[in-house]
Amino acid sequence: MLTSITESIFCCLWGKTASVVLPVESSDGKPADGFEFVEVKPGRVLRVRHILPERPATTDEQPEPSSGGGVHCKRKITVYRNGQLVIENLGDVLHSEILQCQNGDVEQCSTVEVELSDYTTAPSSPDPKPAPPLLISDQQKPAPPPRRRRRKPKRTVMIDTQRCISSCKGTHADVALFFIHGVGGSLDIWGRQLDFFSRLGYEVIAPDLAGHGASIAPQIAAAYTFYALAEDLRAIFKRYARKRNILIGHSYGVSFCTFLAHEYPEQVHKVVMINGGGPTALEPSLCSIFQLPSCVLHCLSPCLAWSFLKAGFARQGAKEKQLLKEGNAFNVSPFVLRAMMSGQYWPEGDEVYHAELTVPILLVHGMYDKFVPIDEDQRMAEILLFAFLKVIEEGSHMVMMECPETVNTLLHEFFLWEPDNSKKNTVTKVTADQTTVNNVQTLSVANGNITGTLKVNKPLNK
Repeated sequence: MLTSITESIFCCLWGKTASVVLPVESSDGKPADGFEFVEVKPGRVLRVRHILPERPATTDEQPEPSSGGGVHCKRKITVYRNGQLVIENLGDVLHSEILQCQNGDVEQCSTVEVELSDYTTAPSSPDPKPAPPLLISDQQKPAPPPRRRRRKPKRTVMIDTQRCISSCKGTHADVALFFIHGVGGSLDIWGRQLDFFSRLGYEVIAPDLAGHGASIAPQIAAAYTFYALAEDLRAIFKRYARKRNILIGHSYGVSFCTFLAHEYPEQVHKVVMINGGGPTALEPSLCSIFQLPSCVLHCLSPCLAWSFLKAGFARQGAKEKQLLKEGNAFNVSPFVLRAMMSGQYWPEGDEVYHAELTVPILLVHGMYDKFVPIDEDQRMAEILLFAFLKVIEEGSHMVMMECPETVNTLLHEFFLWEPDNSKKNTVTKVTADQTTVNNVQTLSVANGNITGTLKVNKPLNK
């Protein structure tokens, strides 16, 4: 603590942080252990771990043709002036068996099927004993039904496309996996996933965001806005992308996965969102502790690190502290941390933006996550076209570090999954209000039987 106070005094005197993250160059100039340094812009260098499996040029296994991979993506998205969002799914609904229990037993995917009605017209509760009809005399005529005013939509989006979804194996040379971390993390938090999937033959790419890990940390706040970081990741994606790319994001990294999937719908094949939150536009909080000066945050860094350990992990033992140290998580300068939290402004990323995605998405949520409530991931599953929600009971916000075997198995099953056209079904009209969700039912199916129902009736935090 005394060292932190001393460094904060120099920070106040000099107007900058005492420690700056700089890339470490190897002596021979060649990447070691798959680490590379990529200059996305002049003077803006990011560290990237790129593991490319060795495959014989003449024996590359090509993607197997699949007759059941074609999916008709069609939906109508209407936004009214009163803020109501109406989504009509007119295409296919995916049914799959991609998830596994923690005990190894295979269960069917936990999907979210929602049918919402307008909360202003729906009855609050059904009447078990309906009242008998009133007798109408000759002099008393029934009043004509009230004439409903036709609402004019503020915005209408129509999506009608055909998408081919196939199994992505490690032996397929046209498949690449991109892992994107969140605020305060680094590519090291994906260590168990990178080793697991590279051993299976997948090509994996994991960058350090600017100011994180071993990437350069510019001393200007504009370098850490959402749009600046998104352009960095666009450059990384364009450099390493294959024909079929799978994006895996954690926390704030989920927003960048959404951005890339929206910008490159033909190249992004599947997406995994780990504790990413709801489909709401990003806006920094003006009353956050991260709005304090950098020197003050530097003094509070031990307390912030302990708070992150307590909120990010289900347990706070020696193992979790070691994982936090090995993953190089929450090891950024106070200036970078403050700039990252203040730069989370992305008004385009609202519910309509997420509803326009046609890529299959796996949502992974840690039950004990104190940063992201489960209501937000449920809301995300309702808005997305093809979404599968899985809750890991023993995990928290850093679930890929706490339960690596479970997460790796879950991700691998999702990579290998492809839709079965024999189980296609059409869906009904979905009506959602942007502030309140009523009677949301999450159906968990195992062995053909419904095992549970969850109802939510509370306002959503924007």
